[in-house]
Order: sequence, then structure tokens, then C-alpha cells
Amino acid sequence: MSHVAWRGLLLAGVVASCGPTISTFSPIAYEQATSLKVDALALMSRATEPYADHRAETESLTVRLAKAYEFAKGRPSNDISTQQWRILIDSERNLLGGFLARWKKESKLSTTFVVEAKGLVSDAFDTIIGLESGKIKPEQVP
Repeated sequence: MSHVAWRGLLLAGVVASCGPTISTFSPIAYEQATSLKVDALALMSRATEPYADHRAETESLTVRLAKAYEFAKGRPSNDISTQQWRILIDSERNLLGGFLARWKKESKLSTTFVVEAKGLVSDAFDTIIGLESGKIKPEQVP
């Protein structure tokens, strides 16, 4: 079974185990996640260039990621999504936050590293997006 299939099963299990305590679908959260995914991957593609040339873009993205995290954190019954955002943006981990910290520290990153990291970050965003899109729409709540 592929890692995508396993991730889907894990996500389905997490959502199912949450029962009615998971928050409802938010079009704002969904739009934030999809938009930030595109922006993050585009910026990551530039990490073979000096970090200093992209400092403003990186700082802007970091602020928008922090806003998405705070939005997730502020929603009731949204602990799983909040945790996924926290993992994605943590500068001590190996996803987007860690990638940006490493780029800043090393100034330039290799093409191979960037390609591999983009795959992991893309998958992490897909998990967040899938979790949100799988939530019950407000009009579906009994």
C-alpha cells in the first residue's frame, strides 16, 4: 500500500475517532491551507538561491502561516488540525518550519534537498487540506 493510501487511512481513523467533537468545515481554513500550500512550495523552489534574496517573502509567508495556525487554534474542537499546523510550522521539525530555518542558516540549499523537502511539505499540507475537507459542512449538521 502506498504512503498516500496509508496517510488516507490514518486520517480517516483520526477523523472517525473524533466523532462529533471535531469542528465543522471552514471555507476560510480550507482556503488558507490551499493558498499557503501553493505559496510555500513556490518559495521553497527558490531555496537554491541565497536566503537573503527572499527574506521578505519568507517573513511574509511565516506570518501568514502563524495566522493560519492561530485561526485553527481558535476554532472549537479543532485540536487535530491545530496539531497538524503546529507540526508543519515548527522550526525544530523537518517540515516547512525546519526547511525555512535551514535555508536561513545555510543561505542556499541543494536542488535534491529542495525537491525532497517539497514532497514532504506538500504531503503535510495535503493532510491538513484533507482533514478540513473531510469535516462535516455546517448545513449537514443535524
